[in-house]
Amino acid sequence: MTLKGCRSRRSDALGRLKQAGAGLFLAALSGCAPLPTVGAAGIPPISPPQARIWVYRDLQSSAIPARPFVRLNGTIAGIADQGGAFYRDVLPGHYHVTVDSTGTDVNQSSDVTLAAGQEAYIHIVQLDNWDESVGGKFENQRPTFYAWLTAPDVARVAVWRSIDYGGGPLAAATR
Repeated sequence: MTLKGCRSRRSDALGRLKQAGAGLFLAALSGCAPLPTVGAAGIPPISPPQARIWVYRDLQSSAIPARPFVRLNGTIAGIADQGGAFYRDVLPGHYHVTVDSTGTDVNQSSDVTLAAGQEAYIHIVQLDNWDESVGGKFENQRPTFYAWLTAPDVARVAVWRSIDYGGGPLAAATR
């Protein structure tokens, strides 16, 4: 075999390797497409005679990773993912909104009473390191969550930019 033949085979193998790498790169990119935001998702109007409760959570890059359940009158309504929002269409009435939390603090829940066609916005807030009582050291493994009723004019902007985790009706058993 000549030196020229070895270079040709090596060049062919390198070309195939580059093509395979490019294919893997494109496949990885297609799986990493960003999820749609609420603003781009085309949310349907509230169906009569229902009301709607939006739940959203800001993206906190420094927060302890956790995905707590959000509950309406004790029934799981969804999971509060960082940077995401979801909604539940509910019957008009009173709702006690809580979020599962390992830490216990004051003002962790909210109450809202809705009439047909109304919307409410619940902001899920995560606070890490709030309990420094363990020997003067931060105990950062126990995030505390809060479900705060937020003014619609402030919340709509945050929800609009959030990742859309969908929505739909909540079981009537929550009333």
